Amino acid sequence: MTDATTLTAPMGRMRPKRLLVLAIMLALSVAPGQLGELTRELMTDAYVQVSVFVAATLLLFYGAERLFSFDIGESLSRARGAQVPLAALLGATPGCGGAVVVVAAYSSGHVGFGAVVATLTATMGDAAFLLIATRPDAAIIVLPLSLLVGILSGWLIDHFHKVEYRASTLASCELAPLIGRTRPQDVAYLVLAAPGLVVGAAQLAQVEINALFGIPVQWIALAGTFLGLTIWATSKLAAMTNTHDSPLTRMAEETSFISVWVIGAYLAYDYVAEFAGVDIELLFQSIAPLLPLMAILVGLIPGCGPQVLVTTLYLNGVIPFAALMGNAISNDGDALFPAIALNPKAALMATLYSTIPALIVAYGFYVLAPGFMN
Repeated sequence: MTDATTLTAPMGRMRPKRLLVLAIMLALSVAPGQLGELTRELMTDAYVQVSVFVAATLLLFYGAERLFSFDIGESLSRARGAQVPLAALLGATPGCGGAVVVVAAYSSGHVGFGAVVATLTATMGDAAFLLIATRPDAAIIVLPLSLLVGILSGWLIDHFHKVEYRASTLASCELAPLIGRTRPQDVAYLVLAAPGLVVGAAQLAQVEINALFGIPVQWIALAGTFLGLTIWATSKLAAMTNTHDSPLTRMAEETSFISVWVIGAYLAYDYVAEFAGVDIELLFQSIAPLLPLMAILVGLIPGCGPQVLVTTLYLNGVIPFAALMGNAISNDGDALFPAIALNPKAALMATLYSTIPALIVAYGFYVLAPGFMN
């Protein structure tokens, strides 16, 4: 069955809007002169600095889950007093999968509202992968602090907030359609990501690798990038994968989705700086006191794309650590989408509650430690 926006295709479904993005990315990468050269360099950087590490993390996480037959949702329902810390820990896990599990568990009556606030406050979403891969020193501060704030927020909500927002009739909800068997493109994505991971790890160790097995690194990175873009452009998924799919399929799908936003953030920043002649750092310095607030407000936007952009601005020295910290606490990533679908009132209240600690922590850093981690 197809609809007006999706058609069947050999790799999945034809999504016109996503295919248009793929076509634009391809055109930019083969453009002559400086535009094409810069685009290819940025795509290579995005792949070896972020995408391959996302793939490795997701494969490890989903592989362990499958190997040990560990059902996170069921464990939460039996946790009782430890629900809030566990929910916050799931939220602090890079990506949005852990937070989505908690949101679904709330809808089915297994956890309380404090757990939802804890997980949405603690999560940094897909932006966490970007931060870990490029600024692990900052990630060591951001993720544990977000976890701590999430736990405290959840406990306070459970103590003072006695209203629940569940529907009177609870029903299970499948968050993502099932893909089924492991596909050739999933295997191919792993084959390309493996050497990319070697290059990314070497860069972290400050070892320059220009070619692997006689193949230039850029060719490997661009092949992996456009395979990922093709998987994303023909996917029947919105973002998250079904827990019953194979770890390899889940890795390929979710890494491809995350990579689109990372590539977009990389290109957007450098295009503006290179071709528009805008000194972004100088522009933002003129409104420095408002930057933490702006980052927190961006965090209220559902999805990981805007949050990846905020992290990219921090990595380029445009916004201070205080703004990054505020965004990390206030943003809910892709977990907000299923939260809105399942319990719109709970989603709205939880994300509003997360802005309070975000403001306190962000402006605490801005006033007391303005130069910290900048």
